[in-house]
Amino acid sequence: MTADPVNFILLSLSSLLVLVNPLGATMIFVSMTSGYAPAEKQKVAREASWYAVIVLIAFALLGGGILLLFGISLAAFRIGGGILLFAIGMEMVYARISRSKMTATEKYEGDDDVSIMPIAIPMIAGPGAITTVIVLMDEAAELGLWAYGVVLLSIVVTSGITHLMMANSDRIVSRIGQREFRAINRLMGILLIAIAVEFVIDGLKVAFPLLAGRS
Repeated sequence: MTADPVNFILLSLSSLLVLVNPLGATMIFVSMTSGYAPAEKQKVAREASWYAVIVLIAFALLGGGILLLFGISLAAFRIGGGILLFAIGMEMVYARISRSKMTATEKYEGDDDVSIMPIAIPMIAGPGAITTVIVLMDEAAELGLWAYGVVLLSIVVTSGITHLMMANSDRIVSRIGQREFRAINRLMGILLIAIAVEFVIDGLKVAFPLLAGRS
């Protein structure tokens, strides 16, 4: 996607931040832990963040091998992933919780232990985030070992920011109304749509070299 180190660093961090949407995750966290004591909320926020980090790093390191095992080309995965991200972005633009992140059933089933399901998976480490880290690791292969570190660090930073916001959710929610949340959500959705289009374009260029001017 880009050979510029600065651009790759910005792309890695921004794409994960926009996709995970820490503010949106925090709003869901508040609704899922409304009856919890402060200490329990802190525990759920901490555990959910750790589980999300483990899942995303696992897919970042093993995702390419999984695709190879099932005979899925990275070009096809980029195109399919871009379409998925586009759909999530459209949900965000219309200020709705993405159905690819959490269904009503998952929310209901998560009433007992919400740290793993549905907060860690799929609210933080959802299909879109998993798709993104796999594609970013593929891009990193063309740049060198430092780029792999950038992707992994972006995962940790994104999960860390999400954890901080969830840990301070009561304070954040008291200062951010639904109108402000919808405005921020729509802006992040537009950014995610742009990233999704780039994923699809890159996938098409790899699948159809003539589109990139290569024979």
